[in-house]
Amino acid sequence: MSAASELIEIHVAELRQLFNSIDPSPFEEKDLDPKAEEFIVGWAREAPLQAALALRVYLDRPAGDLEETTALTEAVHQFFAGREQVTRRRLKQMFRVGRISLAIGILFLGISLAAGSLVGERLGGMLREGLLIGGWVAMWRPLEIFLYDWWPLRADIRLFGRLSRMPIQIRYTGSDAEAWRQDWPAVSARQPRAPLTDAPGHRLPQ
Repeated sequence: MSAASELIEIHVAELRQLFNSIDPSPFEEKDLDPKAEEFIVGWAREAPLQAALALRVYLDRPAGDLEETTALTEAVHQFFAGREQVTRRRLKQMFRVGRISLAIGILFLGISLAAGSLVGERLGGMLREGLLIGGWVAMWRPLEIFLYDWWPLRADIRLFGRLSRMPIQIRYTGSDAEAWRQDWPAVSARQPRAPLTDAPGHRLPQ
């Protein structure tokens, strides 16, 4: 594997352990198991930003269906593509809230400054300062959004996008020839295959 690549490795007894067991969706649409997602995302966060990501799954059983790697690749890619879309919507909503908050904050600050100039001479500097502080406090939320809050979401969008395109590989390490029958996705008949299979159209780093 080149220095510009990062190989994420995960070991499971069955493919279904990678996915949320209570999700009734078809295999290709299931959510990842929260622990598996946390492990993969955590590893990817520590990788260099420019590194090409790849996932290798060590599976404690022999090969089952010829399309296992393709099905797994599609399921994982679809999951992280969904995460990317959800995070994009969150970012869009955050900016919308930020714009509304900014308009409200500016309006309140203007009212506070105007009120302070009217009552300052009569009631003393303390009230004037209080109005001024209140006006600037109203500006804190929009400033927080536009200066700080959007960066983590933007980073997550880039990360989920990389994970939704990474090549995926299965390495079979088990010896129970019938173990595939209890795993999932279920297949109708066992077909011979090489011990190491890559998804079509993907090349894993060496």
